Amino acid sequence: MNKACDVLVVGAGPVGLTLANLLGQQGVDVLLVEREHGLVDYPRAVGIDDEALRAMQTAGLVDEVLPHTIPDQKIYMINGAGAILSEVNPTTREFGWPRRNGFVQPLVDRVLLAGLDRFPNAAVRFGAEVVDLTEDADGVVATLADGGTVRARYVVAAEGGSSPTRKRLGISFEGETRPTDGIVIDVANDPIGTPHAVFGGDPARSYASIALPHGIRRWEFTLFEDEGEADVEDDAFVFGLLAPHVPDPSKLDIIRRRVYRHHARIAGRFRHGRIFLAGDAAHVMPVVGGQGWNSGIRDAFNLGWKLAAVVKGLSADGLLDTYETERLGHVTQMVAVSLRMAKEMTDHDPEKAAERDRIAAARTPEEREAQKRQAFKPQPKFDDGVVVHTPLPVSKSLPVRDVPRLAGTIFPQPNATDADGVEMLLDEATGQGWRVLTWNNDPTAFLSAGRRAALDRLGARLVQVVPKAQLPWARKRTTSGVTVVGDLGGEASLQAWFDARPVGAVILRPDHVIAAECLTQELDDVVARVLEAACAV
Repeated sequence: MNKACDVLVVGAGPVGLTLANLLGQQGVDVLLVEREHGLVDYPRAVGIDDEALRAMQTAGLVDEVLPHTIPDQKIYMINGAGAILSEVNPTTREFGWPRRNGFVQPLVDRVLLAGLDRFPNAAVRFGAEVVDLTEDADGVVATLADGGTVRARYVVAAEGGSSPTRKRLGISFEGETRPTDGIVIDVANDPIGTPHAVFGGDPARSYASIALPHGIRRWEFTLFEDEGEADVEDDAFVFGLLAPHVPDPSKLDIIRRRVYRHHARIAGRFRHGRIFLAGDAAHVMPVVGGQGWNSGIRDAFNLGWKLAAVVKGLSADGLLDTYETERLGHVTQMVAVSLRMAKEMTDHDPEKAAERDRIAAARTPEEREAQKRQAFKPQPKFDDGVVVHTPLPVSKSLPVRDVPRLAGTIFPQPNATDADGVEMLLDEATGQGWRVLTWNNDPTAFLSAGRRAALDRLGARLVQVVPKAQLPWARKRTTSGVTVVGDLGGEASLQAWFDARPVGAVILRPDHVIAAECLTQELDDVVARVLEAACAV
């Protein structure tokens, strides 16, 4: 195979598949290559969060993904005696979707693969292994094991934690590997039948028991240093692990079993010239936090719109430097949280486990509530990158409040209405891509002709948000090119969001991150600064 494309994605895991869908959606000529002859079908991730579901929504695939999920899945952290140490049960819909969801990854991977059929500019080649990458001033030539070549303007390596690309480039992968392995066992016809997940911090042997969609249950057990692959293939050993959990392990319908290793590592850099690392190729973390898969989707979501902008000539190459700038800090936090949770729940020292139990028992109601709503999970917040931080407005028309500035965070997605009053999620009402939202104002009144032209080149949408009661009035007076959205009111509404902050306008990036927030009269100048940060040309 000898081919040329805009972006070559190496690795048909969830990150590569998601990125290829996002690029295909943007009209980018993308080729996805995978050295295996099909999708991986062994046990892997089991949790998808609200940010990832919003990414699936953006890619136009969320309706196909949802049937393979268990929304609002509770997690109980328990000790060796079965006492609950903490409960994780966030019920927020801040981003439009449940914050915690069980899911079957191989089935979602199939959805992502099928999604590429929508785009004539997206192609997939299985059984195609990249054995060399040679970069020049205009692109990268990938040599395949069969002697074929692919020339691409950019390459994204998403081929897993053992990434040959990362090793070939000599990029470090610092961190730690746990001294013991784990075993994953997936069972059909769930013999437990409860909907939640349990993480057992038993000093005798830590474990997890997780309900999955379609009647599947997963168990994960820590293996000790003298246990390995041979034991995993031994039915007597596996049945012994499962005996405390089910009446008769021999009657279980075991789908698969596999040994895995706990790593916590981060690549020294995510960009090397025209080559990028994403997903496990860039970072790996223990499975206890359930954030490895989701962190990879965040990579794809962050990098996808930037690659599309540069390939299409809308932004200069410098925009791509912000991928590492923005993702490195958050994924470092996530690895640290996952590692801490793993050590807490898999420590087999009885004295340390007892101390953990004492600390858990002494938590205040407020601390327990924070655990329940998953406050330990760090939310993405970018201090640098494609983000403009404006000073707190000073005006006698505004109350003085100590409110956090939200530029660099993810904008919420409440229900709203379109101009006809039909209720839907906000991203559906506004459309995807760059957006400028103003509360109760026509944004064109605050934008110069030059700024509007620059926004048009980016395909940005101008959005006027009004209370639903004002829709008939606003529709009659809408400037051409402005999308009117009706606000439904209430605690989670856009009105409540604007009411709590001293701003009347927000500029949203294609990945729903707030690029800037400001008073409406400042909008033109702030848009100019955002365009500069985005290297818009």
